[in-house]
Amino acid sequence: MTIDDHTPEVDPQTGAHEAPVTESAPPPAEPADGAASGDCAGSPLVDPELVAEPLDDATTPEDGEDAAAIDDAEDQPEPAAPDYKDLYLRSAAEMDNLRKRARRDVGVAEARGIGRLAKELLPALDNLDRALAAAEALEGDDQHQITRGTRLVQAELAAALERVGIKVEIPLGSPFDPHRHEALTQQPRENVAPGLVVEVYQPGYVYEDTVLRAAKVIVSA
Repeated sequence: MTIDDHTPEVDPQTGAHEAPVTESAPPPAEPADGAASGDCAGSPLVDPELVAEPLDDATTPEDGEDAAAIDDAEDQPEPAAPDYKDLYLRSAAEMDNLRKRARRDVGVAEARGIGRLAKELLPALDNLDRALAAAEALEGDDQHQITRGTRLVQAELAAALERVGIKVEIPLGSPFDPHRHEALTQQPRENVAPGLVVEVYQPGYVYEDTVLRAAKVIVSA
């Protein structure tokens, strides 16, 4: 009996039938290293057209631009460190100029206020002087009992004005100055050179170099 026959054999001792012997199928082959590593190019289930092609090592235009920008940034010089000493000196000079400007502005404002106050007081001082002169004329040259104390008050007012920089100007006998004097008229005078102040009708007042009121005078011709 051959293997191809399908007739069961009988055991001579027991008389039982034995099952036919067939060849077992060979075990499936182990996958190759390439298939185990996930190489889908050789598999018939993967479309070869869908497999991505490897990128070329050449740089794209964008990569080239980025590289050029990096090179330009590297070529630029580094910013110099600030000179703190120079900054300090500049700040100190600016502060000094600011203090000087503030003092000058305060001085200008103070002078303006003093001049304005003096201009308001000058008419009253003039009227006081006229009243005292009239009272002294009535009392006589030798008796000034009433006006003596008032003259002391007038002197105190003049001293107070002088302490703040306001001075009375009586330019009798001095050359006529059109910037400080106001000529009311010209009169010829014997033995007097022309252009001199021969009479002061109203005294003037000056604050430092500023003329608060020009003196009204008569000038020799």
